[in-house]
Amino acid sequence: MLAVLCASVFLVMMDVTILNVALPALITDLQPDPLTQLWIVDIYSLLLGGLLVLCGGLGDRIGRKRMFLAGWVVFALASVIAATASASWQLILGRALCAIGAAMLMPSTVSMIRNIFTDDRERVRAIAVWSAVTGLGAAAGPVVGGLLVQNYGWRSAFWLNVPCAIALLLVAIPLLPEFRSPSRGSLDWVGAVLSVVGIMTLAWGIKHTAAGGLTLGDVLVLALAMGLLVLFARRQLRLDDPLLDVRLFRRGPFTAATIATFVPQVALGAMLLLFTLWLQYIQGYSPIQAGLRILPVAFAALVGALIAPHVMDKAGVRTTMGASLVAVVAGFITLGFAPVPTTYPTIAGVQIALGLGAGVVTTIASSVLVAAVPADRAGQAGAVSETSYDLGQGVGVALLGSIHGAIFATHMTDLPLTGADLDSARGSVGGAAAVAARVGGQAGETIMDQARSAFDAALTTTAFVGAVITVLAALLVVRLTPRAFTMSTSGGEYEKTRKDFADR
Repeated sequence: MLAVLCASVFLVMMDVTILNVALPALITDLQPDPLTQLWIVDIYSLLLGGLLVLCGGLGDRIGRKRMFLAGWVVFALASVIAATASASWQLILGRALCAIGAAMLMPSTVSMIRNIFTDDRERVRAIAVWSAVTGLGAAAGPVVGGLLVQNYGWRSAFWLNVPCAIALLLVAIPLLPEFRSPSRGSLDWVGAVLSVVGIMTLAWGIKHTAAGGLTLGDVLVLALAMGLLVLFARRQLRLDDPLLDVRLFRRGPFTAATIATFVPQVALGAMLLLFTLWLQYIQGYSPIQAGLRILPVAFAALVGALIAPHVMDKAGVRTTMGASLVAVVAGFITLGFAPVPTTYPTIAGVQIALGLGAGVVTTIASSVLVAAVPADRAGQAGAVSETSYDLGQGVGVALLGSIHGAIFATHMTDLPLTGADLDSARGSVGGAAAVAARVGGQAGETIMDQARSAFDAALTTTAFVGAVITVLAALLVVRLTPRAFTMSTSGGEYEKTRKDFADR
């Protein structure tokens, strides 16, 4: 059963990053503008993150196996739409529908682990395997995508999902048991709308603010997002059977685990995209060559997840999560202070630091989140864990990716171009490469020389921004997690929290 759940999360997470290496071929085929390129990459993670709370609560009520199977059906059909897209908007639509299917099945993978493995130590080990496969799937996306794109074109990255989804459905139907809460009430649809619209609006605001500076419109969008999320939280506090019991966030370790899941994925989501672009456009590697050079982060995340239970037993939850985030900071600092032009050994070392830190901390944090709720509310824990993970990936691309793009544009000066060609060359490294190839000669080489320099300069600044964000997260995690906190103390937090609020 664990193998089916892990295979499912592997395929879904691979889809988060599989387009990174396919982006150059896709740009050539569909000709999307720079903002559309970000949406093609980002819509999957952002919409997935926005829907997980709704789908986790729905799975608790109608059955987690039923949600899991329905999610695979939607995922397969959406992959067909994406694979047959003839315009950018159709591809974005297909990716969005893929995210809906993934959101239906992802919380079930975590919540069923909570139901199947009732012993704390066994559950931590199972989550370690799940976490390792999750990270491996995200990192394997560029490798598998590179192989497929190089040999069969970018559409094959979506056609791959169809037979895999059918195979998993055929295995899961007879094998997985059904879990649902017999005592749960009707779904809070008002709260569901508030959470989905709030999270998506917040993501949109972050994307546009990072891409073009803070405008009045961006301020209004961000204010609307925060207002919707505050209304959602207040509504959940009044309900006896909330869609998401936000009282859990009053407990320091639960909030710390959420932060410790979210922030490393911001780092990985952005860096996997930027490193893949660097390998193809700056170093000139083919898609499969670029994908293979992303493998260090996959192996590091795998090792980190598998050693996490042992490290936690020796050092404790707080020390393990804090030290793991320090490893992520070390990766950013290494990149920030690396001499230019950036070399692949530096990139490989940064991948190892990011992957190892993220692998350890995500495993421990997921275990804390799942242990904090009773079995009949495991869908909520799964939703929080997956929302933090997937929204982190999306925000990483939106925030750090957009910051990198903005800095890149400021360094693309004195180009021998005018009009649309100048806008395209300054808009992205892919646009610069396309213009340079079209112009050719000495002018084309001048454009690419400046693009390489601008990309490296933007990479350095983006690394320092990522380091600051991660340092703040590490300080919060250590501050919110008691020194003596263990997985067994986590198990009693839910009822204690509910009692605290009931007594007020």
